[in-house]
Amino acid sequence: MTPDEYCEQAAAKSGSSFYYSFRLLPLDRRRAITALYAFCREVDDVVDEAHDPELARAKLGWWRGEIAAAWNGSPQHPVARALAPVAERWQLPREHFDAVIDGMEMDVTQSRYTDFADLERYCHRVAGVVGLLSAEIFGYRNPATRGYARDLGIAFQLTNIIRDVGEDARRGRVYLPLAELARHGVSPSSILRAREEPGFRDLMAFQVERALGWYDRALGQLPPEDRRAQRTGLAMAAIYRALLDEIARDGYRVLDRRIALTPIRKLWIAWKSARATR
Repeated sequence: MTPDEYCEQAAAKSGSSFYYSFRLLPLDRRRAITALYAFCREVDDVVDEAHDPELARAKLGWWRGEIAAAWNGSPQHPVARALAPVAERWQLPREHFDAVIDGMEMDVTQSRYTDFADLERYCHRVAGVVGLLSAEIFGYRNPATRGYARDLGIAFQLTNIIRDVGEDARRGRVYLPLAELARHGVSPSSILRAREEPGFRDLMAFQVERALGWYDRALGQLPPEDRRAQRTGLAMAAIYRALLDEIARDGYRVLDRRIALTPIRKLWIAWKSARATR
């Protein structure tokens, strides 16, 4: 199996909304963004699957070495080997990959977030810089597109946090800011026990409205001349906004279930979004 085939298989297996959007890209860019996505999955899985914090740190340290090797020409892992020519062709900043690993290390050491500023720093590392890297691969002419890409990445991460409240709680993590929980009369312990307190739905409605605001903020920064080049990100945004609508329609019941769109619906939304950016 080639490094590109390894990354493609990992992306397809995930069933992620991103995978459906990648199909809109020419082959060379699709391979590049798939390698980036596979890297993000690999380091995220380190945190999710390693129950020993020291082991997780060691594995993330190994990935730092693989990223350094990808820039120096001698990586071992198939994902790092797939990334090496991608990084060279699109001049991807190595520090952005290190920032993603920094964000994953936050997951090892931190399971609560005091306020939104604290959470935004995490979101920037694990998703905002991924948006910046994606924009380089998709291509753009106007530098303002970088602001769009960073904020869109944060919007995606906020959506993931909303969708995965219950799943994250089962891992002992609560990403919703503690100050906001207190304001709505929701205790972290109730989330960890999957017990819906009276203020929970209002809390989640607030989270959804804020995420939608980040999508609006991102899209408002995208210059018209770069809309076509960035159509993959726009398709992702359309899918994720539909997911937020579905979560709201289901009464924000994210403590005991993981609300998701069907593959065919994701494909339909991606296709419709692509047609709108021709």
